[in-house]
Amino acid sequence: MSFRQICLLLAALLALLPARAQAAGDWKLVKHQGRDHVTVANIANFYGFTSQTSSGNSFRLATGRTSLSGSVGSVEILINGIKFIMSYPAEQVNGQILISRMDLSKLIEPVLRPGRIQGGANSRTIILDAGHGGHDTGARGLWGNEKNFTLDVANRARDLLTRLGYQVKMTRSTDRFIPLHERAAFANRHPNALFISIHFNSSNNRDATGIETFTLAPRGVPSTWQDGPRVSDFQLCAGNARDAENMVLATAAHASMLRRLRMPDRGIKRARFVVIREIKIPGVLLEGGFVTHSTDSRRIASPAYRQEMAYSIVDAVKSYRTAVSGAATRPVAVQANADGTSETPTVILQSAN
Repeated sequence: MSFRQICLLLAALLALLPARAQAAGDWKLVKHQGRDHVTVANIANFYGFTSQTSSGNSFRLATGRTSLSGSVGSVEILINGIKFIMSYPAEQVNGQILISRMDLSKLIEPVLRPGRIQGGANSRTIILDAGHGGHDTGARGLWGNEKNFTLDVANRARDLLTRLGYQVKMTRSTDRFIPLHERAAFANRHPNALFISIHFNSSNNRDATGIETFTLAPRGVPSTWQDGPRVSDFQLCAGNARDAENMVLATAAHASMLRRLRMPDRGIKRARFVVIREIKIPGVLLEGGFVTHSTDSRRIASPAYRQEMAYSIVDAVKSYRTAVSGAATRPVAVQANADGTSETPTVILQSAN
């Protein structure tokens, strides 16, 4: 290839980059333990955080009503008080706190700048996936089975969304078993849609409580609960084409559940469940509490609680569409308190370009 051809190729590639990235080489990558990282100071400068504080191994960035905080050695970060589980822990090298490039691009960037996602606001079809069914009861508790609770929430959310003019499709509308691959195939027959899989949790630890939200793990990183990488982590899944949208939808859904359900925040996590791995549309899997926890299970058995979860799904759809449309005229998420409950509405998904 001639020098002129190389120059033309580089010019073409630069034209595809976001305008901000062309400005002045904003990201300064730091290699550590074989992975690319960026410093917290670099993140603060790029996104315009006006306040940057640190205490020991902890850091906090803030501007206006948006904040980002975390600590060295932890995979947890808080954005406006809402918990996210990163793929890799924050590190400290030569006095600088580092965040992996993967977590920057696949988590922080879509959460802070969802307005850069193209075409996401066109989704007017919502696919509701009531987990389990038929002989697959799901989690069992003293107050009932997961399969019945998930279907009830899905039916309630369907009714609410339909009234708002959305087209709603159900992977199951009765108590029957649907294989996971068939659920994903059903979703893929609707290209301009959002996929929301509804579940409730269980654990051998009877003290386990709270809500958590799962989005597809990016290619090359382990799922949240894995001890280390596996060969399957490096396989490209159909859902990875929607990594950015997946994270925005997960954020909107998790924030809505925190606000309405007032349950402890277990965080937004990563997994490779079939129903979010094989779909080609933005998707998320919700865990609305533990049927094995004494308090959670009583609340889940309450029709009022399941109605609030249905409302949270509606809120999530509206918030997602607002965020990816680039409109910033109203709040699209909430700030969680230390106990996981939520009070004051505030912007978490910034649409600034």
